[in-house]
Amino acid sequence: MARTTDGDATAPVPQRLLAAATRLFAEQGYDRTSVQEIVEAAGVTKGALYHYFGSKEDLLQEVYARVLRLQQERLDAFAGADEPVERRLRAAAADVVVTTIENLDDAAIFFRSMHHLSPEKNKQVRAERRHYHERFRALIEEGQQAGVFSTATPADLVVDYHFGSVHHLSTWYRPDGPLTPQQVADQLADLLLRALRP
Repeated sequence: MARTTDGDATAPVPQRLLAAATRLFAEQGYDRTSVQEIVEAAGVTKGALYHYFGSKEDLLQEVYARVLRLQQERLDAFAGADEPVERRLRAAAADVVVTTIENLDDAAIFFRSMHHLSPEKNKQVRAERRHYHERFRALIEEGQQAGVFSTATPADLVVDYHFGSVHHLSTWYRPDGPLTPQQVADQLADLLLRALRP
């Protein structure tokens, strides 16, 4: 078996394949990365890739889906916490920024390569992302109904405003820049809350 170049050779095969695919898609682009390059970088066979993922397209879908699953779990925890709605929304707004920055390659790959997904997989990913946005919007609507947040701007537009910023992080955020992920997260979350101030 070839020596792995992506992470721990003792890591589970799916994890190694995802690490290799993420690095190669980020460096070369999805369309310019071959299955052979992925399996060589992961130190596995093509048979192993097809056993776990079925296709290169399945790998692309999973690159994004794993981050979205993490973000959904965390949003559900924030939304369900026993705290004032403004604290829950701020925590959720900051968290999606931090988790996106921590997985910047995944986000960049997805927005650059989503058009390579089949219509069915594209629809599935969009539905999962819409579910996340709806849960986030529900926090805004809860605060608006309670009179904590302004109703001057529709909740849908507020959600688009915040996620427009989040989805573009991969185009400008640099790990060696002047702001840490948490500082960026805090500033964007504060902007969101200021926009909602009654």
